[in-house]
Amino acid sequence: MALENKGLNWIANLVLSLFAAACLIPFALLIIASLSSESSIIQNGYTFFPSEFSLSAYDYLWGHSIELGRAYGITILITVVGTAVSLAITSALAYPLSRRDMPLRNFWTFVVFFTMLFNGGLVPTYLVYTQLFDIKNTIFGLLIPGLLMNGFNVLLVRTFFLTSIPPALIEAANIDGAGEIKTFYKIVLPLSLPIMATIGLFQAISYWNDWFNGLIYLTDSRLFGIQTILTKMITDIQFLTSSSNAAGSASHAAAELPSTSVRMAIAAIGVLPILIAYPFFQKYFVKGITIGAVK
Repeated sequence: MALENKGLNWIANLVLSLFAAACLIPFALLIIASLSSESSIIQNGYTFFPSEFSLSAYDYLWGHSIELGRAYGITILITVVGTAVSLAITSALAYPLSRRDMPLRNFWTFVVFFTMLFNGGLVPTYLVYTQLFDIKNTIFGLLIPGLLMNGFNVLLVRTFFLTSIPPALIEAANIDGAGEIKTFYKIVLPLSLPIMATIGLFQAISYWNDWFNGLIYLTDSRLFGIQTILTKMITDIQFLTSSSNAAGSASHAAAELPSTSVRMAIAAIGVLPILIAYPFFQKYFVKGITIGAVK
């Protein structure tokens, strides 16, 4: 029996190792492609053993280091502030929805669920945010629209509160004289670290990867986040390359832009911070998503 269990454990470890390798290999190929010369990628395609290494893609990005540095700072600020505010709003809404003694609890839960099914559309949303709230060309254009809170996260946190916070604990706090706000901050939130870390990771990734809000709500390039800047760079490179190819005798510098390797380098510097941060949240993420998803 012991040998059988040992054999099953070995097979399980092997399978999980293969899955882990399957997740890591694309990132390794991404990094290697960003360090390959444009000519080797064109001739041989993407390979783990390129015929010629080159730092031309990173040299191109280094030429925009001031612009990229400012964009990184804006994205880090928006990610930290947006994630913190989103957690506060989401948990503050989810907690009363988890209380069975709340009046009209089912109605407000349905209202939150309804937002997951329907929305006003892009044009009405744009008009509301730009004309009513006047966030165009402000930092709030990256912070508020579409990311600050969503119904899925609210229901996930609500389910966690329902299944993981004993009602007797809340009743005991009320008997001891604690109000609802004090019970929420002193008892419920400290016991909800797994789901808070899970939702925080969701929101941080959403803010970090967001480029669309910057595209439609901002025209001032000084307010662009890192993803919007990188998307703009890719568009500019594609335009210059296609224009030089169409003109035939266009500038030699435009024709030699490392367009493919730059795209790989842009993807690498865009995803690297999230890859570094993810392992620190992994144990909370796994626990929170499995507990909070119980229906």
